[in-house]
Amino acid sequence: MTSVPVQSLLPARGHHLPAAVVSLLAVGLLIGLPEVLGDLGRLAAVLVLQLGLVLSWVLVTGAQGFAGSLAVGAAAAVAADLMLVLPERPELGGLLAVFGLGFLAVVLQQMLRRPRSELVASLSGGVLLIGVIGALGALLLLGRTPGGDGRAALALGAVGAALVVGHVVDLVLPRPQLAFDVPRGAVGLVLAVLAAAAVTWVLRDVGDLAGDVAAAGFGAAIGGVTALTAVAASYVVVEATAADDDGDLGPHVSLWALPVVQAVVPIAAAAPVALALQSVL
Repeated sequence: MTSVPVQSLLPARGHHLPAAVVSLLAVGLLIGLPEVLGDLGRLAAVLVLQLGLVLSWVLVTGAQGFAGSLAVGAAAAVAADLMLVLPERPELGGLLAVFGLGFLAVVLQQMLRRPRSELVASLSGGVLLIGVIGALGALLLLGRTPGGDGRAALALGAVGAALVVGHVVDLVLPRPQLAFDVPRGAVGLVLAVLAAAAVTWVLRDVGDLAGDVAAAGFGAAIGGVTALTAVAASYVVVEATAADDDGDLGPHVSLWALPVVQAVVPIAAAAPVALALQSVL
C-alpha cells in the first residue's frame, strides 16, 4: 500500500515567517523577563509559553474533548512549575510525578468523554503535550546552574538563532527536501545548527564557557536538537493545514496557533538538553 502525500494549503511564507517572528518573541520573553524580574520573571515567561502551547496544541491537533484537554494541560503546566519552584533544591526528577499523574489524567479525560471519536489520536496528542509542558519547565532550572542567567541567555540565544535561521533559509531554499510536501530542507537544517554554534562561540564570555570548542559544541548540540524538532513541528503544521474533503482548510484550524506550536515545541525540546550540558561544561 502506498501512502498518499499530504498537501498543505498554507503557503511557504505563511509557514515560515510567522514561526520565525513568534520564535523571536518567545526567546526574547524568556531572556528579558528574568533580567527584569529575576526568578519571578522566569516563572512568568515559562508559564505563558506553557499555557499558550496548551491552547495552540489542542487547536492545531484537533484533540477531542476541547475543554477537558485544556484543563488537563493547564493543570500539568501549573503542577510542573510548582514542582520546580517550591522545593529548596528542585530537581528535574520531580517531574516524574507530574508525568505519571498527567498520563492518568489524559487517559481518564479521553475515556470519559462522549462520543469517543478519534480516541487514539487524542490520547497520543495529550500524552505528548504533557511531556512537552514538562520539558519547558526545565527552563526554570536553567538560570540556577553555575553561570546563572548568562549561560541561560546564551542557550536561549542559540535556540532562537537555530529557529530563525532555519525558517528563513527554508523559505528561500528548502532543498534537498527532507519530506515530500514539507517545506524544510537539509541546507536550512545544517545552517541552523551552524548559526547556533556561532552564537555561543561569539558570546562565550557571557556564559563563562571555557574554550572555543566547548562554546561551539554547546551551541551545536542545542541547535541540532532545536532544528530537528522544528522540522517535526513543521510536519504537524502541514498535516493540520491539509485540504479537507471539499479542498478547503479545515474549520478547526486557527492560523495564529500554528506558529506558537512551531516555536514553543523546539524550545521545549532544547531546554533539558541545555540544562544537561550546563552541568558538564
